[in-house]
Amino acid sequence: MSQLHRVRAVFFTASGALCLWACSLAEAALPDVESAGLRCQVEAEEVVTRYAPANNGAGPLWCYGAPLIARRGDGVFLSVIETGEKAAPLLNTRWQLWLRSADRWKLVQHEQAFCEREPCPIGISSKGPIFLSINPSVEPSGATQGRCEPQVLEFDPNDPNKPARIDRPAWADGTYFREHSYRGLAADGASGELLLLNINARTSDQFVSYRDEKGAWQAKGTIRFPIRACYPQVGLQGHAAHVLAIGDIVEPVELWKTLKYEKLRRDWDYVFRRLFYTWTPDIRQNSFVTPVEIDTVEETCGYILNLDLCIDASGSAHLLYLKRPFQYDFIRDTYFPGRPMGVSLEYAVVGRGQVRSHTTLAGVAEGGSGLEPSYARFHTDPQGRLYVILAGTTIDGRSRTFGNFISRIQGGKATPKFQRIDLKHPFRTFFTNTIRGGSMPSDTIDLFGIADDDPNLRYARLRLQSPRD
Repeated sequence: MSQLHRVRAVFFTASGALCLWACSLAEAALPDVESAGLRCQVEAEEVVTRYAPANNGAGPLWCYGAPLIARRGDGVFLSVIETGEKAAPLLNTRWQLWLRSADRWKLVQHEQAFCEREPCPIGISSKGPIFLSINPSVEPSGATQGRCEPQVLEFDPNDPNKPARIDRPAWADGTYFREHSYRGLAADGASGELLLLNINARTSDQFVSYRDEKGAWQAKGTIRFPIRACYPQVGLQGHAAHVLAIGDIVEPVELWKTLKYEKLRRDWDYVFRRLFYTWTPDIRQNSFVTPVEIDTVEETCGYILNLDLCIDASGSAHLLYLKRPFQYDFIRDTYFPGRPMGVSLEYAVVGRGQVRSHTTLAGVAEGGSGLEPSYARFHTDPQGRLYVILAGTTIDGRSRTFGNFISRIQGGKATPKFQRIDLKHPFRTFFTNTIRGGSMPSDTIDLFGIADDDPNLRYARLRLQSPRD
């Protein structure tokens, strides 16, 4: 971009709070989300398998920050959890590795014991193995919780039925890993490098382990966020590493905590209101910088869901998240009367640790019409063009229609335009063949998730036909 555009820039106060001000910046235009002329053809829709609830606090898509689907050539690999009928929570699931080839799904391997709590993220390299991040218990057989040992399995993509090689990542001193791992995994598909995060159950620090292009693991210290932060999206490209994570703590405001218990009668009350980002220009030599706060709804008892992170060719990080100013209407009615409820899909671009642009891609205020977002992911095509795939509801008066939508992000105007994807079973929550997991940029979009026929786990393949620039 050679022209100057009016955007919202940011700076951080001494306390770390995010402040916004209007200024002119080069290389930081608000995006144009444009669908005119874009075609997205549905080539496949199918059920992969069904899941049984594990009742352990972690569903089949629980690790939404880390990938569960990856593509290499014509092969699509899936990591799926299976619940043991006779296994007691919390350690009552095991991983399954699925492969789609020749238009059919096949279960190629699975763990022997039911000794995991969470789904196991998957990564892929363009010339090397398929990676699976696992976190099996090291407690005696029959234990329901306790110490776990993070491992990475390496599968031969040409013969995934062969026994996997077991890697043991290197960690800094002081680790204490349990079944609640809040793992983050990134794969650089071109180099075969990996970056793995795992939370310390005592301190809530995220421990970092790095696998270089030769397959050697190195301990890379820890990331300490201002508060406990979980469900990280992790990106690794050209040795630069980026992490997006959401604050995950027990409700700190006693008045709100009391009111929520009165209304919901639920002891579990973790809140997700502060969004953090950190990076390092070279994971081989530099530690992660002190995390900064990208956004917050702390003062209004709101809700933020971190959705995706994508690194472009220039090294900038594109961030995607969902934002609600109030978590519940009864909180709004009691403490913020007269202010509208609402939800928005937010998009920010960060370059060298500084937020370069920030805008709203979709959103509907209470009583309004438009596209109400509920979930979203990025996708990158071979030309480096960036797309957003969205789950949401079109609202027009009393009419409400749920569906999946797609748009391309590019410089220029800032008016969002989304095109509906013609899926028979639109996804409510889903994963994509993200480059963060090692999949190559592609005109093929692979979706894996849950639609309207839960407990089915579904797959869809889309084909992009983008307009010429």
